Amino acid sequence: MSASCSVVIRCYNEAKRLPRLLFGLSRQTMRDFEVVAVDSGSTDDTPRILAAHGVRTLFLTPGEFSFGRSCNLGCQASRGEYIVFVSAHAYPVYEGWLEELLAPFADPGVAASYGKQRGNHESAFSERRIFEAWYPDRDPGAKGHPFCNNANSAVRRRVWEEIGFDETLTGLEDLDFARRAVERGHSVAYAPAAEVIHVHEERPGTVRDRFRREAIAYRRISPRERFTWWDFCRLCAGNVVSDWRAAWREGVLAREARAIVIFRLMQFLGAYQGMRQTGPVPETLKRRLYYPAAPVPGPASPNGSPSGGRVPYPERL
Repeated sequence: MSASCSVVIRCYNEAKRLPRLLFGLSRQTMRDFEVVAVDSGSTDDTPRILAAHGVRTLFLTPGEFSFGRSCNLGCQASRGEYIVFVSAHAYPVYEGWLEELLAPFADPGVAASYGKQRGNHESAFSERRIFEAWYPDRDPGAKGHPFCNNANSAVRRRVWEEIGFDETLTGLEDLDFARRAVERGHSVAYAPAAEVIHVHEERPGTVRDRFRREAIAYRRISPRERFTWWDFCRLCAGNVVSDWRAAWREGVLAREARAIVIFRLMQFLGAYQGMRQTGPVPETLKRRLYYPAAPVPGPASPNGSPSGGRVPYPERL
């Protein structure tokens, strides 16, 4: 699609991953786009890296931050007809990523699109399984409920001007945006060819906190939904067994068995705790949920299905 767009990168201490994303953006076949970053209090080299690449950067203090607020700030500062969101710890697999992500907007009824996500060798086994379930290789068609994920998504500016992002949610501002857009007669499209590698480097407590803040938000979005202790036990056990079977088929069960149990336990414990949260979220809890501990250091490398047009990432960035 030959139309201008703005790429909004949300950052917090992303010096390790950010150069790879910026390199991937520089290799896109689509050239008519600007890059805007929203930094929420980085204490590492993130601001310096952005400045060295000429990226216009806006700053939020930790006390001002929410996911919706960072999205709205990036949108307000951007000029494109389409606004692309990408996490600073994600990077495109293909040089045609932007074109693929924007292609659904040829339909004037499309308010938002989102692309495929995959992990790499650093990603938890269970996280990779979640990506495969949520982002299949082909568009499954009607899903029964609106979905979107701002780690790899795009929105039409005029729809954002109409409804904006909810700045009070502790997460899932993307899903909420999709829901409200659909309620107003728009549609959300899935673009599986717009693939990114999305790398979460998380300790067990950080996994729990991520799913907890998302569950708190989901309870706000869908107040009638419940998540019981039985749901916790059933889903945790079922997913552990499913992951063990997948790991056995891949010949990695001995290596991954314990990590699978820990990840799934933290995932569903966080969901259970978040769905039981009532009343306002205390500022101390917000700080914990928004600003996790620093990631464990390690090398980065791309991963994904072989295809023409792959971004030629250098060994080191």
